[in-house]
Amino acid sequence: MTTAVTPPNAIRLRPYQTEAVSAVYDHLRRRDDHPCVVIPTAGGKTPVMATICRDAVAQWDGRVLILAHVKELLEQAVDKLHAMAPDLWHRIGVYSAGLKSRDTEHPIIVAGIQSVYRRAAELDRFDLILIDEAHMLPPDGEGMYRTFLADARAVNPNVRLTGLTATPYRMTTGMICAPENLLNHVCYEVGVRELIVQGYLCPLKSKAGRRKVDTTGLHIRGGEFIAGEVEALMDDDSLVRSACREIVEHTHDRHSVLIFAAGVQHALHVQRVLAEMGFECGFVCGDTLPFERAETLKKFKDGDLKFLVNVNVLTTGFDAPNIDCVALLRPTNSPGLYYQMVGRGFRLDSSKADCLVLDFGGNILRHGPVDALEIKDRASGNGESPAKECPECQAVIHAAYGICPECGYEFPPPKREQHDHQASTAGVLSGEVTETEYEVQEVYHSVHVKRDAPEDHPRTMRVDYRVGFNDHRSEWVCFEHTGYARGKAEAWWRVRSHEPFPESSEQAVAICEAGGVAPTLAITVRSVSGEKFDRITKHRLGTIPPLLDGSDERDDGNLPDYDGPQDDEVPF
Repeated sequence: MTTAVTPPNAIRLRPYQTEAVSAVYDHLRRRDDHPCVVIPTAGGKTPVMATICRDAVAQWDGRVLILAHVKELLEQAVDKLHAMAPDLWHRIGVYSAGLKSRDTEHPIIVAGIQSVYRRAAELDRFDLILIDEAHMLPPDGEGMYRTFLADARAVNPNVRLTGLTATPYRMTTGMICAPENLLNHVCYEVGVRELIVQGYLCPLKSKAGRRKVDTTGLHIRGGEFIAGEVEALMDDDSLVRSACREIVEHTHDRHSVLIFAAGVQHALHVQRVLAEMGFECGFVCGDTLPFERAETLKKFKDGDLKFLVNVNVLTTGFDAPNIDCVALLRPTNSPGLYYQMVGRGFRLDSSKADCLVLDFGGNILRHGPVDALEIKDRASGNGESPAKECPECQAVIHAAYGICPECGYEFPPPKREQHDHQASTAGVLSGEVTETEYEVQEVYHSVHVKRDAPEDHPRTMRVDYRVGFNDHRSEWVCFEHTGYARGKAEAWWRVRSHEPFPESSEQAVAICEAGGVAPTLAITVRSVSGEKFDRITKHRLGTIPPLLDGSDERDDGNLPDYDGPQDDEVPF
């Protein structure tokens, strides 16, 4: 192995971006199928793509083709590659009829699939093909991509394919990676919640609309609600006025509010009502003239326009970091579309502490929190999403919460279903003991205040373990107590963390949420027939993490430069 030379204008990769690049190379070396990288919206897919392009061209003398589905994404890809890796600008060409450019000679070509799918021979040999925004692969077939790939293989039988996306499922339903699909395996994925905790994405908070819409009468076509039915449902004058009042009420201290409407007439209705209330609201849709769209979006991005309503045009590739509220005035059955709408508020900006999501279409309850989406196959039925709405303040939170983090409302304990989906393992006789181990899917931490307790009463940390589809088990750790309870808390902490013992439950939650404790892989639950509550008796833990102090690796100028691949073996 030779020592890698740091290229000029080196790309500064975050730790997870470096891991993503390495995962792609490892997959291409070890497997014969096509990988996909999943990084959340605003998490930085472009540095990963630019790094792969640079390595392929500079380290391995290869050629790379970047394919996208729409003209706007091509322009963005070129602009971002130039900004991220200015030393590559003279190596990047564009092949797109819509952009009136047909470059074929450059080592890196950015192309629209519609323009090139029958012109693989004209573009000559490629070693690597990258599909940007891979979730936009057509839901009813990947014909143009397959046609191009077959012809590209005729030119170079060893050409490799890699996808990049924030959502590894289609804008309707169904995962994009499968043995029979164009992309076959997710080689690397980092989650929304993880990047929020690490400080790379903006925190989210959400509320549901006070007036509920009944979507049970909507029909589904191609995995999505029929558009005309959705607009007819949402474009009710009283509903529009109620929603607009709530939007104004909740955003008096917000700066940039992006509204998703159900259709053009619905959007214009929202615009009129906000104008009647004394607020200017911009409007863009697919038929908006290009210069009008550019002018409106510039005003919104510059902060000169607070409200902007759109119809199906600002879901993918629209970057406005100042967005601090997203209002969903439309229901969608598509988890991908739901994610893309909410994702417009993920970007960090000095003007905001968080992004508020106002959901008037029941989307969070339908699909679950955006960091814990439930993706349903067409044949699997609807199921139940892991979210619930607080009856006091309308905050939409994860189903694991026992107390609303917004207003403090304490939810009643869940009732057991009359008939479980699977045969029960509980003892049939009173006093019979059963112990069951459950694999833990997710863990949530919150500060618990005992109902009707005085203000000086010690608080506890509530730990909720999701062990199944909307199945949660809880325990309470008493950091602020004395005697036996504190001793148990100290033992609980000692086997999980190298951090000092927390002085309060709030501090314990903060350390846990920052990744300062070992992950819980499984729990053992003890059930006694005739007793009301089960008890967690054992935990199977992962590795204790290193100390948090001094290990913050956010991009504050101290990240190491990416110095090229650590292996000379060509991955394609």
